[in-house]
Amino acid sequence: MNKKSVAVVMGGYSDEYVVSLKSGQLIYDSLDRNLYDVYKVIVLRDEWYFLDENNQKFQINKGDFSVAIDNNTTLKFDVCFNIIHGTPGENGILQAYWDAIGQKYTGCDFYQSALTFNKKDTLAVLSKYGIPSAKSVYLRKGEGINVDEIVENLGLPVFVKPNQSGSSLGISKVKEKSELIAATEIAFKEDDEILIESFLNGMEVSVGVIDYKGETIVLGITEIVPKNEFFDYEAKYEGASEEITPARIDEETRIRVEEIAKKAYNSLGMSGFSRSEYILMDGIPYMLEMNTNPGFSPASILPQQAKIYGISITDLCGNEVEKALNKRN
Repeated sequence: MNKKSVAVVMGGYSDEYVVSLKSGQLIYDSLDRNLYDVYKVIVLRDEWYFLDENNQKFQINKGDFSVAIDNNTTLKFDVCFNIIHGTPGENGILQAYWDAIGQKYTGCDFYQSALTFNKKDTLAVLSKYGIPSAKSVYLRKGEGINVDEIVENLGLPVFVKPNQSGSSLGISKVKEKSELIAATEIAFKEDDEILIESFLNGMEVSVGVIDYKGETIVLGITEIVPKNEFFDYEAKYEGASEEITPARIDEETRIRVEEIAKKAYNSLGMSGFSRSEYILMDGIPYMLEMNTNPGFSPASILPQQAKIYGISITDLCGNEVEKALNKRN
């Protein structure tokens, strides 16, 4: 049997690269070696390289995403398993490049990646499909900020967040009018566009949705109980939250969340892993955002949900590779 070569592509250009390396390691360890030859590829702003088992680096040829091992051996990959969180793997840049050179890859296409990385545009598209979200104000860097008008429109508290950023970087919860400008400055350090959203007072849930063996399935609904004010970077990655799967919700609410999560996934033309965040208020799920390359380290929500659902990490990752192999260039 001719084994397919799979590059697990990890890293990235944002502060999330640390999380991506952990996610990539789990996928690298989990892929079935009876079916695939598996390689680690690290993509950083300054260099792209293949890392062999002796931790020796070999530079990636960006012309065709190949690796020259020596004068006689060039490594080409049948599939790239994209597990970069943030730019360039979650915002469409890497996908557009791979499309241009004819390289197959896992996950969604460049358009879905770019769209879902933009919170404002995602919520605007999904509102057309009847999926509710918080009231919000959108600002670009350099625009005037009318604090009184924003507070009158949205009330207090509000959340101030970068429009295009992951891992809850740059997000602030603002309780006093006097704190708003400082919060916008923090968000603008992460992105040139920000959102100020009204506070939704309810339970936060994180919903894993994937296409598995030709069917859109909800892997699980996880209740987020942050020890901090909200589900921030520390809560996500440093253990400052309790994550309860399945969420403590009644059957009717569970069905409603599952229906809306699937509808959002299918309406956006998604493929591959996704994790969406919602706030439940009076049994109604209000969408916050969708992540198309969610964290996949052993402590991350999606692998936890898969375990409870009964899908092994090996099968989950193998399903992604097989879909990518069968995708037309």
